[in-house]
Amino acid sequence: MKPATQCSLLAVATVAVSLSAWAQGIDYAKIEILTEKVAPNLYMLSGSAGADPGHEDAAGGRIGVLAGADGIFMVDSQYAQITDKVVAAIRKISPEPIRFLVNTHVHPDHTAGNANIVKLGALLFAREELREELSRPPARAGNAAPAGDPARLPVVTYGLGDPVKLRLNGEIVDLIPVRAAHTGGDTMIRFENADVIMIGDFYRNYGYPFIDTNNGGTLKGALEALDLTMKMAGPNTKLIPGHGTNINRADIIPYRDMILGVQAKVQQMINEGKSEKEVLAAKVTAPYDAKVPGGLLPAGAGTSADRFVSMVYSQLKGGK
Repeated sequence: MKPATQCSLLAVATVAVSLSAWAQGIDYAKIEILTEKVAPNLYMLSGSAGADPGHEDAAGGRIGVLAGADGIFMVDSQYAQITDKVVAAIRKISPEPIRFLVNTHVHPDHTAGNANIVKLGALLFAREELREELSRPPARAGNAAPAGDPARLPVVTYGLGDPVKLRLNGEIVDLIPVRAAHTGGDTMIRFENADVIMIGDFYRNYGYPFIDTNNGGTLKGALEALDLTMKMAGPNTKLIPGHGTNINRADIIPYRDMILGVQAKVQQMINEGKSEKEVLAAKVTAPYDAKVPGGLLPAGAGTSADRFVSMVYSQLKGGK
């Protein structure tokens, strides 16, 4: 078996183990929904810490809520098992109907509640690639909706190109497609008047980067997405990742430099004929470990750092 093929199989196994562990180990009953107001009518909802083994800092992915008389615009739907808690948190913000939902990417901590929210009346937007990813059997771990439930699938889809714009509640919302980065169907959501961008999961400051190559993510695309974010953001723009703490444009620079540093070291070892096992044993993330909270916590078959280094190795060996 070729090394690149071995890496690909390891990546598949790692993702499968990770998703299985998340689904089996999540204590949904303990998850509380925390609300953060980031602009006059824009809120972020997060799951509480300590109940989700895959996301120790905050259960599931972050949800965005733009509220007002025009109805609610929602970003991501979290786990299906906590939809009631999510809706209850939204009702504390506004009694208006949930009219629109957009997914930043395919993973179940962002999409598993889609069908529940759609059945409340929301129109679901996402990348065409994301719809294809959600359509593939088997249903992903954490998705409580039946595999054939069409309500979980986006009704309005779009590809790469100009942003999709929605105008409601005194805001201009841009759905900005990103070239294959965290997954093959990523979208950033910009709230122009609030000067806020929800950037999804190609950036995270809890654990090392996770690029899901099995769902179309690429190392090159993730770096391009970071550069695009820095170009779009002003000095005061609030950048809100799907996981971790809120950041600004300057915070992306050391994160990008860390990725480039690990990439350069792994490429050097590949040029020296080193195997993936040897690269992992070299602990190439050691210079950054102290600055990456959660970087050495378990993530599938190894640590978050191991998963990241294996992905970099696989991408570079594959010429990507």
